[in-house]
Amino acid sequence: MNKKKVIFVISGVDYALAFDWLDLYLDKNRFDVTFVFLNSFQPQIHNLLSSRNTATFFFKLTSKKDYVSVITKLLRLFWTIKPDIVHAHLFDANILAITSAFFLRIKKRIYTRHHSTYHFDYHPHMVKYDRIINFMSTDIVAISENVQNVLVDREGVDSSKVKLINHGFELEKFVKPNPDAVKNLKLKYNPNSKFPVIGVIARFTEWKGVHFIISSFHTILESYPNALLILANAKGDMKDEIDLLLSDLPSESYLDIPFENDLFSLYQLFDVYVHVPIDKYSEAFGQTYVEALAAGIPSVFTLSGIANEFIVDRKNALVVPYKSSIDITNAVMELLSNDSLREKVIYNGRLAVLAKFGVHKMIDSLTLLYET
Repeated sequence: MNKKKVIFVISGVDYALAFDWLDLYLDKNRFDVTFVFLNSFQPQIHNLLSSRNTATFFFKLTSKKDYVSVITKLLRLFWTIKPDIVHAHLFDANILAITSAFFLRIKKRIYTRHHSTYHFDYHPHMVKYDRIINFMSTDIVAISENVQNVLVDREGVDSSKVKLINHGFELEKFVKPNPDAVKNLKLKYNPNSKFPVIGVIARFTEWKGVHFIISSFHTILESYPNALLILANAKGDMKDEIDLLLSDLPSESYLDIPFENDLFSLYQLFDVYVHVPIDKYSEAFGQTYVEALAAGIPSVFTLSGIANEFIVDRKNALVVPYKSSIDITNAVMELLSNDSLREKVIYNGRLAVLAKFGVHKMIDSLTLLYET
């Protein structure tokens, strides 16, 4: 059987579990796989895949000034390898890889759409580029129904071109993380065993709603003066405003972590997890919904992205209205005080994600797409 040649082109990523798993689980007997990473620095994921002897390239991309040189390199690489499939992830890769593949008439030109209404809401002038990429692609992977609806209803993409494939996860690593790694992270981030720990993993950007969580935490401290707010992935365009809000809290009551690689262990530090995007469409997917429930952390959510499809209030999480610090506070307090409710949402949350979001389910769907 002749193996199909697949080139993945990914931009702006340092390390991401998704591409690690893609390399591990895509059947190398069926596919000859190459990864290309576009970034301003050599990313960790490139080094990891290289250490496994996976074919991987790094092309430096610091700004749009580098577009011409990167397209030239991609054209040369595509011409040399002659792939059957080019699959792009994230905006710069979408523009550069799909354009190059279109120019060379590569038969299957796929991109995974990782944003929902972000360009419509915050950068309307970018929507025209989304439409161009849509036109040049032969297939578009929508990671949620949210994204599928935006592509078809708002951008006019033919529904036959859109393939709904949810993100897949190596869920067992969230269910059963390494106990020693968890212990080490607890010593690192919560050496004084503060309780309760309210966990957040979200960039500091307006639509993630982190500012509403901080406002809520002020009230939680009144009942739990030893509480700790952990804010991971603590970077983004709203960092100055978030830092100002945090400065009103006692310095020992919060911790911001710019980046932590070991997500499997990090979730185990949390007594309650909170993720509250500000509207239904803010998240294209929202991997953290799945991760938190797989990790068995009782959670408070607003419904955005993939949560619209499987989160049920008081069954597998507590659902609160958008932009409501008061409701976040009430939900967190209830999870801390109601043992039976907490156990119920932990059990049902884990059950829901194990049924829907396994990594092999995603790999099987991608395999079918590549071979069709």
